[in-house]
Amino acid sequence: MLETSADTPRRSARERITRRQWTTLAGTTLGWGLEGFDASLFTLVVVPATKDILGPQANAASVAFHVGLAVTLFLGGWAVGGLLFGMLSDYFGRVRILMAGVLVYAVFTAASALAHEFWQLAALRFVAGLGSGVEGPVGAALIAETWNNRYRARAAGVMASGYAAGFFLASLVYGLIGAHGWRVTLLVAVVPAVVALFIRRYVREPEAAIAVRRRRAQRRAASAPRTAEDRFVLRQVFTPPLLRHTVGCLLISTGALFAFWSITTWTPQIITTLAAARGIPPVAAVATATALLNLGGVIGYASWGFIADAIGRRAAFMISFAASAAGVCALFPFHHSYQTYLWLLPLVGFGIFGTLGGNLVCFPELFPTGVRASAVALANSTGRLLTAAGPLVAGTVATRYFAGDLGLAVTLVSAVLLIGVVGVAVLPETKGITLDA
Repeated sequence: MLETSADTPRRSARERITRRQWTTLAGTTLGWGLEGFDASLFTLVVVPATKDILGPQANAASVAFHVGLAVTLFLGGWAVGGLLFGMLSDYFGRVRILMAGVLVYAVFTAASALAHEFWQLAALRFVAGLGSGVEGPVGAALIAETWNNRYRARAAGVMASGYAAGFFLASLVYGLIGAHGWRVTLLVAVVPAVVALFIRRYVREPEAAIAVRRRRAQRRAASAPRTAEDRFVLRQVFTPPLLRHTVGCLLISTGALFAFWSITTWTPQIITTLAAARGIPPVAAVATATALLNLGGVIGYASWGFIADAIGRRAAFMISFAASAAGVCALFPFHHSYQTYLWLLPLVGFGIFGTLGGNLVCFPELFPTGVRASAVALANSTGRLLTAAGPLVAGTVATRYFAGDLGLAVTLVSAVLLIGVVGVAVLPETKGITLDA
């Protein structure tokens, strides 16, 4: 078909990448990446921190329980904060909420280094989780609305890769300073607070989000009849036709997060035990193994948008699920050598991180601007509320049923990933759509 003059502006808009888009991508990627850095830094030191706080009298079962509890409380805070601040961003603006989230998770993760009682550690992790829940849904909404062109999925995938890059950076930092103790290591977590300054200076509110809030305000001021856009955001996402999209997103998020948090929480301890049995320095072993897990995650995250643009969102999800299942089933149920872990952990990271990257690419495309951040936050937050017990369950299952074998417990808990396949079947394909204004 011949291109008319009327088609030219539309084509140029879809092809064009502006400075504003680049700065938004930089700000959201840094925020999401350094959130991953803080979260991973804590998972790398949570076992020695818990042992230190509980004291030498604590046995293995007690340590496993308290480690799982600390991570579970963090995920609970993440879920509550994500939903609360996601809704606030739909009503009051994306950028200011994003900046607040960065400050909260950075300051309170670093403050965990000052804990001397377990309840203090647990409380600080919960508050840090409140801030951590903001970055994913609000950042994804910002990217979707600012990059509403042919590169939207790729930009969202690059933003998502920041999280795994943060995990990778945490592994490097842990390798450099982990020997100085868990308190020194956690103090480094305050660094991401600097990102808030960048966001305030360079990231701008999307015009589509401003337009929605303006329309709502105008109808209130004029006492005009309420429209569907004025309904409470959660009511909208649980009403057809959005209800089906919400259910599909919830299933994918829940399955992926159960596997993700079990794997990332317990892999350091699995490697520590393996290294001790073979006389390998544990800090170096954990740093190397988790770096490779997260390197695979960076690739999985960053490539997801490109794969989804080539073969569609639903097919890309299935590739991520297949890679996750293959990696977990080949690695964790068996007693492998340390070298085998180094070979297979990148595959696990590629699959499970890629699935979460798909959430940030696909979910914003399924909802209108007025509820976009709330809907993505709901899917991720509900998934986290349902999966918050994943690390705790894995630790308990390992202790009670598998004679302390964390690998078997992680495999069992990660099998919940399969419900994500049902979620993919429920959702429509969104490749190539243009988002509403």
